[in-house]
Amino acid sequence: MATFISVPLKKSSEVDLVKPLSKFVTASYPAGEEQAEYIRAVEELNKLRRNALGRPLDKHESSLEVLLRYYDQLCAVEPKFPFSENQLCLTFTWKDAFDKGSLFGGSVKLALASLGYEKTCVLFNAAALASQIASEQNLDSDEGLKAAAKYYQLASGAFGHIKDTVLSALNREPTMDISPETVGTLSLIMLAQAQEVFFLKATSDKMKDAVIAKLANQAADFYGDAFKQCQYKDNLPKYFYFQEVLPVLAAKHCIMQANAELHQSVLAKQKKRFGEEIARLQHAAELVKTVASRYDEYVSVKDLSDKINRALTAAKKDNDFIYHDRVPEVKDLEHIGKAALVKSTAITPPISQKFTDLFEKMVPMAVQQSMSIYSQRKTETVNRLVGTMREATNLCNGVLASLNLPAALEDLSGDSIPQSIAEKARSIVQQGGLQSIEQLIKDLPELLTRNREILDESLKMLDDEETTDNELRTKFNQRWNRTPSGDLYKPLRAEGANFRNILDKAVQADQVVKERYSTHCDMITLLCKPENELNAAIPSANPTKTLQGSEVVNVLRSQLAQLDEMKKERESLEGEVKAVTFDMSTTFLTALAQDGAINEEQLSLSQLDQLYGAYNQRVQASLRMQEDLLAQVQTSHQEFSSLKQSNTEANQREEVLKKLASAHDSYVEISSNLREGTKFYNDLTEILIKFQNKCSDIVFARKTERDELLKELQQSIAREPSAPSFNVPAYQSTPAAPAAGPTPAPRTVFQPQQPQQQPQAKPQPPARPPPPTVTPQAASTTPTTAPPTGPPSSNPPPVAPPTQAQGPPYPTYQGYPGYFQMPMGYNPYAAYGQYNMPNMPNMPYMPYQGTPGQAGYPAAPPAGQPYPGYPQQPPQHQPYYPQQ
Repeated sequence: MATFISVPLKKSSEVDLVKPLSKFVTASYPAGEEQAEYIRAVEELNKLRRNALGRPLDKHESSLEVLLRYYDQLCAVEPKFPFSENQLCLTFTWKDAFDKGSLFGGSVKLALASLGYEKTCVLFNAAALASQIASEQNLDSDEGLKAAAKYYQLASGAFGHIKDTVLSALNREPTMDISPETVGTLSLIMLAQAQEVFFLKATSDKMKDAVIAKLANQAADFYGDAFKQCQYKDNLPKYFYFQEVLPVLAAKHCIMQANAELHQSVLAKQKKRFGEEIARLQHAAELVKTVASRYDEYVSVKDLSDKINRALTAAKKDNDFIYHDRVPEVKDLEHIGKAALVKSTAITPPISQKFTDLFEKMVPMAVQQSMSIYSQRKTETVNRLVGTMREATNLCNGVLASLNLPAALEDLSGDSIPQSIAEKARSIVQQGGLQSIEQLIKDLPELLTRNREILDESLKMLDDEETTDNELRTKFNQRWNRTPSGDLYKPLRAEGANFRNILDKAVQADQVVKERYSTHCDMITLLCKPENELNAAIPSANPTKTLQGSEVVNVLRSQLAQLDEMKKERESLEGEVKAVTFDMSTTFLTALAQDGAINEEQLSLSQLDQLYGAYNQRVQASLRMQEDLLAQVQTSHQEFSSLKQSNTEANQREEVLKKLASAHDSYVEISSNLREGTKFYNDLTEILIKFQNKCSDIVFARKTERDELLKELQQSIAREPSAPSFNVPAYQSTPAAPAAGPTPAPRTVFQPQQPQQQPQAKPQPPARPPPPTVTPQAASTTPTTAPPTGPPSSNPPPVAPPTQAQGPPYPTYQGYPGYFQMPMGYNPYAAYGQYNMPNMPNMPYMPYQGTPGQAGYPAAPPAGQPYPGYPQQPPQHQPYYPQQ
């Protein structure tokens, strides 16, 4: 039964990414290390494409990882290069995955100068490969079931993502394999298969039959939707691929329905609904019979059919002989529920777990500077608008507090708590009261200390490594030939100094908030007390109930309500202003590519005016409204005050109510400031941790470099002589060679005395004589004034060495002169011809001449005897190397 559908991969033509991308990098970036780094990144991108698309891929997770890495890199590189037909033109050619060259289904292949097209096709291949990997899993194991479900859901999500984005990415009609209809159908098929895997997992785990029935029914539903999608699309059935897929989908739909009925029949039997059990088993048997008769060549259902028939036979037998329950019609049966445990994986780059952006720093300096200035302009604009609104709101609150509004309107009895004061007291208590503010104030030093510790530790790592570097530089002088740590760490130290300055300013801001809290602490404490204590603390005054319901009171209340509504609109407007985002990098990059320069001021001011012009008008309208309302409030309040009975007690009560209202406003602002400070410190902690990791990484790299350099220095020092030169005995000395060069490797202790006026020939290795005529004394010494005595007449006479060495020289070794590693008579390099040994002017080289008809190398001598004619080794008691 476990027949699963997989999707074939698209094939792409080779594209050279190096030349056009490198050309763009060279034109856009100044020459230097940065440019070289980006060119290397381009080469890596080209290599990544070849690995992902230029070779057959195994059905393994590692191959899928390569595809996903390439897709992630395309997503990351897209905004960093101006890919378009009139700027950076790269044409990508892809073949239709399902069309094998026939005329049906449209074009066999499509070539487009669009990176979006490349991304779409690569994602299609990732989805197709995920379906193939899933279909290869061993579904008899838990690991295989989990992997299959994971990859089917990934494939479904990838196909679904293509369906949503392909038309906007291509701006033209795509090939049929990546059309929204096709990939939408494939997404449904993959989701149905993932649901079937969950059904198999539930069956393997022997979960409750009710659960398994719902899973199977949901899988049948998914397969049915996919079948309809395939059948109703005009173009899909033309593909041979979908002609093969359609019967499988139909069979799977019936099989999953049959499984749902089978497990639901078990549930019916448990509930003693024997007639329902038989009806469901009969329905399941009919479904399986249909599959066996129509789709047997695609899916085998023999095991499932046998299982259903056995259960049906037993159920009928029991019902006929025992229960005699009525068997209902299939249409009368209760519908089986559904349980969808699968969901298409969301495609949000990076998808690859090992993705690292090759062009992470890919921003031209001009664009980077323009972006920095633009960000400052944007921040200033936002702060100006928000600050203007907050300042106006504080002014409004201050005016109302000075007029004791709205408390004065609510305090007409003169002996109870005004409603606004009571609401403000309850608001403070709900927000945590004094305890909340004190806890926030208490947390600030801890957060500050944590940030200081991270910063101090980061800088200490730099200091320790720099100290060690300076000590080693002093010790080894010029030998310590690497970049000084002090020069290398300048950017990091500047960044650390900036963080230090930020922390110092934050401490000053914290102190201002604490002082403000100390000023209003008593009144905030009073607002936190129970209502009866708060009422007792407020002085009583003569009642002014005669003003209750008067026209001036109603007017004031209406004006205050308008002010409250205006404040709420400002809060909403502030959120909108802060939420505005716009990526100017594309604008700057386009300007740089077209004009070769960026007019940052013009572009930034124009864009900011478009973004914030409407908000600025709304802010100014709000300020004008507040000004008008406050003027009306002050006029109404004067009329209201003239009607009130003024006395000392009333003045005292009004003064306390003003302080309470002001304390509430201060509490709200202090709480907001403290929470902003807490968030600031927490955000700064994350930034400082990244800074710490950066410092740690560079220090680790420097330590690794230091250890390697130390090792090299130690080895070089060990090779140096540990004592000054001294006289060597005459019998161990070697005459100086006239030509400068490396000391040749030693061959023998014995060196004959020869004049140094002109180079002398070396003794020639003897030719191999006939065995009976060889004597050990042959060629044992070399005369000082004449060429060596010739060997037997069959050998050529000695040949003078040429002026230059012929062929590759023997390797030379450092050591004392006069010692050779290999006997000269045994010369495996004789085939290279006659040549000099370097710096051995006193010993002519003669090529080995073999006697015709004999082997090319001398035979082994008798045991214990040297090769005839070879220089002899010194006695064992004679020192082989000069002794100190």
